[in-house]
Order: sequence, then C-alpha cells, then structure tokens
Amino acid sequence: MRTNNPIGVFDSGLGGLTVVKELMRCLPNEDIVYFGDTARVPYGTKSKKAIIRFSQENTNVLLKHKVKMVVVACNSSSSYALASLKKKFSIPIVGVIDPGVQKAVETTCNKRVGVIATSATIASEAYDKGIQRQDKSVKVFSQSCPLFVPLVEQGWLNKKVTLEVAREYLGKLKRSGIDTLILGCTHYPLLKPALAKVMGKRVTLIDSAKEIALRVKYLLAESQQSRVCRGKRKSRYKFFVSDEPQSFQRIAKGFLGKDICINTRG
Repeated sequence: MRTNNPIGVFDSGLGGLTVVKELMRCLPNEDIVYFGDTARVPYGTKSKKAIIRFSQENTNVLLKHKVKMVVVACNSSSSYALASLKKKFSIPIVGVIDPGVQKAVETTCNKRVGVIATSATIASEAYDKGIQRQDKSVKVFSQSCPLFVPLVEQGWLNKKVTLEVAREYLGKLKRSGIDTLILGCTHYPLLKPALAKVMGKRVTLIDSAKEIALRVKYLLAESQQSRVCRGKRKSRYKFFVSDEPQSFQRIAKGFLGKDICINTRG
C-alpha cells in the first residue's frame, strides 16, 4: 500500500509549486499532497528555532495524509531543519539544497558560483558548505534577496519594480564574474525571466526544483516505492494552505496551468 501513497511536499508559501510542477513532469504517475504555510510566510526572516518548529509542524500535517516521502521544498527549512526532521521522523525526507549544489558544481566552468536566497539560508551557509564539500576549488558568491519572496507571493512576476529589485540585488554578483547562479529558494524560479535578463546569457541559472524532482525520482525507484499505474486512474493532487486560499489558488492556476482545489488546514 505504501507504494501507492502520495508524495508530500511543504513550503512556506507558494514557491514550492515550482517543485510540484517538476514532480508532475518527472513522475506523472505519482499522487502529491502539498502544504503551503501561507500564514507564516516568509520563513527567510525567521529564527532557526522557529523554522525548525514550523517544519516539524508542516511534516505532521503531511503525515496525516499518509505520504510515503516528504519533500522539503523550502531552502530555509532545508538549511536549518532537515537534520532534525530526519531524526524526528522515520519517513524518507529530502531537502532541496544538495541536488542544487551538485548540479552547480557539475555546471560551472570557471569555478565561480553565485547563490541567491533568503536571509536565513544565506546566514546558514548551507550552500557554501555544500559546494566546498563537493569541490574546494569553487569560489562562492552569496546574496540575500529578501524582497523576492513577497514579490512572488503577490504575483508581481513581470512588474517593472521586480526587474529593478533584481538589478539591485544581482549587480554585485554579475560583476564578480560568476558563470553559474543557484536559485536558492523555490520561489525564485518564478522570477526566471527577470533574473535571466539581468544576468545575461553567459550565466546558467540552476533551478533547484528540477534537481530535487530528479532526486526524488531516483530515490523512489531505488527503494522500489514508485507508484505503479494500473488502469486509467489519473494522478491525484491535493493542495492545503494555512491562510489566504483565494490568493494561492489564483497564482497557482497561472503557474500550473490548471484549476486546483485549495483547502485550509483542518
């Protein structure tokens, strides 16, 4: 029965939909349950203690739906809470940082990698340490971008102000000569057009959502937990939020390209 149980995904808000979209693409047979903690977004400005507590509570929400794996689609949670989650819960739990790190190290040619993320993720140095473990010759340039998450949550993906904020944040990274930029927050892939416009064609953007979807696919296959599709039953997707379901639904429909039913927790 566990093989046919859904994959659980949580994030601080709607950014984790970038992960859901890639999971749908890579694993079309799998059911997915998503929880967005929209009442407490963003996590990137919260303390380590708070992030760990929120992450444990989010995992408990998903476990009520009998998920077979939890994907932590939040870089702040992956930075500070992943170890405690793995210790507290027996279910397989996967974070977004290691897959992105591996792809960046494989991609860079000049050994200069940039990381943009929330203040909490940058302060944790999770990406710096992860890259150094993979390749000590790679130089890392980091930049916190605290305004990106609220801009995404407001749906301001193509506003002039968003491009101006991106130019302000990314200017120093562009001058540093990086050839690879890790989008260290699952909200950030929604800003790809603006980020690509600022950084130019010579800089490769690493989307952690794509990388974690591939990691989940591998882990499920390795553990023989991939869902076997029998008959014509379509995959089922459930979405829960802790606040503001209408706003989430509007933005989610635009991003996923389909109507989805949103429920508030409890």
